[in-house]
Amino acid sequence: MWRAVELRELRVFLVLAEELHFGRTADRLGLTQSRVSQSIRDLERKLGLHLAARTSRRVVLTADGERFRRDAGRALDALEDVLRAAQDSGEQLSEPVRLGIMSPAQITPVLRELVDAFMAAHPGNGVEFVGLPFADRFAPLRGGDVQLVVTSLPIDQPDLATGPVLSRHPRLLAAARTHPLARGTDVSIEDLADHPIGDLAIAAPPELADEMTPRHTPSGRPIPRAGPTIRHPTELLLAVASGAVVQPVLAPFAATFQHPDVVYLPIRDLPPSRSVLVWRRHDRHPGLREFLQIARTALRGRPAG
Repeated sequence: MWRAVELRELRVFLVLAEELHFGRTADRLGLTQSRVSQSIRDLERKLGLHLAARTSRRVVLTADGERFRRDAGRALDALEDVLRAAQDSGEQLSEPVRLGIMSPAQITPVLRELVDAFMAAHPGNGVEFVGLPFADRFAPLRGGDVQLVVTSLPIDQPDLATGPVLSRHPRLLAAARTHPLARGTDVSIEDLADHPIGDLAIAAPPELADEMTPRHTPSGRPIPRAGPTIRHPTELLLAVASGAVVQPVLAPFAATFQHPDVVYLPIRDLPPSRSVLVWRRHDRHPGLREFLQIARTALRGRPAG
């Protein structure tokens, strides 16, 4: 039944082979976990092979799965090259790809490598970095002002697609130098139940907002908000410096926004945040298509930094 295998099933399997986790695979592909599981079962049935061993916590590729991952990855790359060349034959890229960022520190070596590879392949075209608004980082993307946005997972929006993980960033707590939590070398997310965080005016998808500024600790204790609504990173930094609030942030924020009265402490019991590229599913910008192809090829099989 191998002739019935679909490209969609191959792509799902190859992402699963990178992530080794059904939830993360579903996040990247914008699918439900049950859809990912069904696609893998369909592929195994059509091939007559057992490709992955599933446990309650992780996925392990079988020997057949490892071999198929290598062969299918090479074949799919070659097929995509042929299809792209056929579609883009004679087409000249005339518009730059606009890539939205919240902070200069989001331009990691991996992202810079992708930009350089794109510009080397298309010397007449460019990549423009565009600063995103604090209040709604996805508004320029949905409005067509940028083609790509660098953001953290999770993203589960029907109109948006996510790419491979570019980097992982430590989760930190911004606190005033004189704040009680600043006396230690790190903090627990449970500490936030006893210290208010800022009330941010951010129109983020609820799944992302819950991840970045949670309403409850893992044990279920509420995390209080305090102070006036914060609409700009400078306002947040000043509120933290005054001791009015503490704030969970990511390492790129800490690298960009500094204040002599603010320290950044590792949150020891939160995993690093995963940074990805996000784009509109039906965006037909030709440069976007090219950039994504270069990114997929460059990042395939590479562990995120």
